[in-house]
Amino acid sequence: GERYVENKLKHDVRVSNMTAAKKLADAIRTSLGPRGMDKMMVSGNNDVTISNDGATILKTMNVTHPAAKMLVELSASQDIVAGDGTTSVAVLCGALLDKCIGLLGRGVHPTVISDSMATACDKACEILEGMAIPVDLEDRESLIQAATTSLGSKVVAQYSNLLSPIAVDCVLKVLDSSRPDMIDLRDVKIVKKAGGTIDDTELVEGIVFDQKPSKAAGGPTRVEDAKIGLIQFCVSPPKTDLENNVIVSDYTQMDKILREERNHIIGLIKKIKASGCNVLL
Repeated sequence: GERYVENKLKHDVRVSNMTAAKKLADAIRTSLGPRGMDKMMVSGNNDVTISNDGATILKTMNVTHPAAKMLVELSASQDIVAGDGTTSVAVLCGALLDKCIGLLGRGVHPTVISDSMATACDKACEILEGMAIPVDLEDRESLIQAATTSLGSKVVAQYSNLLSPIAVDCVLKVLDSSRPDMIDLRDVKIVKKAGGTIDDTELVEGIVFDQKPSKAAGGPTRVEDAKIGLIQFCVSPPKTDLENNVIVSDYTQMDKILREERNHIIGLIKKIKASGCNVLL
């Protein structure tokens, strides 16, 4: 009797884990593909997010079940590695778990199921590699077609003819041809500005600064062939590390302090000017 109860408990835990993950996969299944519907997520502080990207939906959902959390991590890792197919991996995982519940019901041991899945995975990878078409990074047109396909199920699908070439060009700009697998997307900065439309999106080869130039002393707003100086300190009088007060009773002493501060700033500026830079960041 005890043995039966123990085995039944194990079976119930397994089925519970699989059902939780399957339910999560079912929730995002309807957002898959070009006919997929967008999902609206409302957070605790009433922030509304509308998306049909699997990773975004799962990240926004407040998932507590440990097995379902693994599905969220699966989708996030797919987003990091491939950048697309986040909904597909979750739906595929849910479908496989559904089949596993049927196999457990027929008395197949979990270890056998897990080993079989690993064998099937190796075979699937082999078939996919056989079908795959090698990507030539010099062929810009085929890369744009791939990007357009990826954007086909997104909210911005109707703007894919504008966004796809921008996406391909900016990635090719930061790509190191000797190490094509080691691209760092942090080298691409996306600057958002309120008030425009998606049609105003453009690719700028360089750095876009949000800060306006200092025009207080009639400084220029356009500089050709700039020599840029980067400073990590403020052009201001030195301050002490600790909060303290200096009480000055004599006016000549006050004058001396102001003169010293002025000399300190002039000293900094002379050094900056001596370096020959004409743009200061």
